[in-house]
Amino acid sequence: MRPYLRMTQLLPASRAEVFRTMTNEAQVARWWGPQGFTTPHVDLDAQPGGSYVIEMQPPDGASFHLCGEFLQVESPERLVYTFRWDPPDPDDRETLVTLSLAERGEQTEVELTQGEFTTEERRALHEGGWADSFERLRSLLEE
Repeated sequence: MRPYLRMTQLLPASRAEVFRTMTNEAQVARWWGPQGFTTPHVDLDAQPGGSYVIEMQPPDGASFHLCGEFLQVESPERLVYTFRWDPPDPDDRETLVTLSLAERGEQTEVELTQGEFTTEERRALHEGGWADSFERLRSLLEE
């Protein structure tokens, strides 16, 4: 069985606000990616059949892109989209990301699943990136 990534995060905002922050280009540019990375450009059409491209700039080295298509956009409870690197690492393949948002009092629980990955190393790389991204998202929502 190939590896999948599963994470749950509790964020300090309403489900509607979290959903907006996950689907707005200017907001995504502020929280997406591992610590130290920036996102110089985000092009996002968050509707079923819409696409996205995110340019990521690491602290050292050339920028790269990730892209995909939105399969489900159900505001404010669910986002499902494909995820692929451009250019891909030899061990990369297109994965499917599902983000489910649930109200937990005045907070929102986000359940993430992504997969399937070709190797445990690629799954772990994504886990680290998502963990940092969720921390950046949490900080943005606390502002």
